[in-house]
Amino acid sequence: MNIAEIAKMAGVSRAAVSRYFNDGYISEEKREAIRLVVEETGYRPSVQAQMLRTKKSKMIGVIVPKIASAAIGRVVEGLLTGLDRNGYQMLLAVAQNDPEKELEYLAAFRDKQVDGVVLVATVFTAKHKRMLKNLSVPVVIVGQRLSGYCCVFHDDYHATYDLTKLLIKKGRKKLGFIGAIPQDQAAGAERYRGFHDAVCDMGCGELAENTVTAAFTMESGYEKAGELLEKCGGLDGLVCATDTMAAGAVQYMREHDSRLLERILVAGHGDSAMAKVTAPPLITVRYSYTKSGEIAVQMLMDLLGHVEGAVREVKLGCRIVEPEITE
Repeated sequence: MNIAEIAKMAGVSRAAVSRYFNDGYISEEKREAIRLVVEETGYRPSVQAQMLRTKKSKMIGVIVPKIASAAIGRVVEGLLTGLDRNGYQMLLAVAQNDPEKELEYLAAFRDKQVDGVVLVATVFTAKHKRMLKNLSVPVVIVGQRLSGYCCVFHDDYHATYDLTKLLIKKGRKKLGFIGAIPQDQAAGAERYRGFHDAVCDMGCGELAENTVTAAFTMESGYEKAGELLEKCGGLDGLVCATDTMAAGAVQYMREHDSRLLERILVAGHGDSAMAKVTAPPLITVRYSYTKSGEIAVQMLMDLLGHVEGAVREVKLGCRIVEPEITE
């Protein structure tokens, strides 16, 4: 089958069939006639021919640091929804928390001629920034802020600031913080800054030193909870940069001294399923991860369409979620 045969069977011109497959304008009557023939014959246009004709692949490259993350999973769901709505497909690359792999994927996407790139939760190095400047396709960043690029991210600072103040208002006088690496601007630097400023503003500035840095795993949360409790005896509240870290901390306390769970109120970030099944359940922060993916796609479509003012930043809010029983 080819376009000429489809046109003949539908009783329309070849130009009408071409416009149908390239989202051009045709009357509803012609569109329906072509659709029926396409369904009957199972015809699919040649992707290679479309690329040669339109100079577009209709593919978007998406790079994520890992897939074993509820937050990243929700972002990807939002991206898929938005891309499908706009007639695009996704090429997903998982960097396994390796910055060098991210750079390799960026180079591969450049060579594979995708129409655009979305970077999710990337920790930007000087190499990343140099490579981004050399990309010839639009780039949108999700979960981080990078000046000069379209970004959609959350208010990580106020999320942790408000979470920390909540624990203090619940009577917790000696807080600790399990944070992420400071190179991660969002989950690392901004969430620690929120903790730091909250304890200082509440007149407990000395608590800002009660901190350790963990990886984004339950195992690391477990290990670092032990370090923090040894470093800062008598803690009665614990703020963690992620729910996963917080779940690891809870597991450590359960295994080493379950009485600690009666004294220490634990909070995380992400509103993941883990926050609900942890015993006791965590106080956590709900972010609009799915929405951020959908917004990122709209930003990318605006960039591809050369919409005026397309380069912009969007900061999304969040809210604290408390389990029914927190004491």
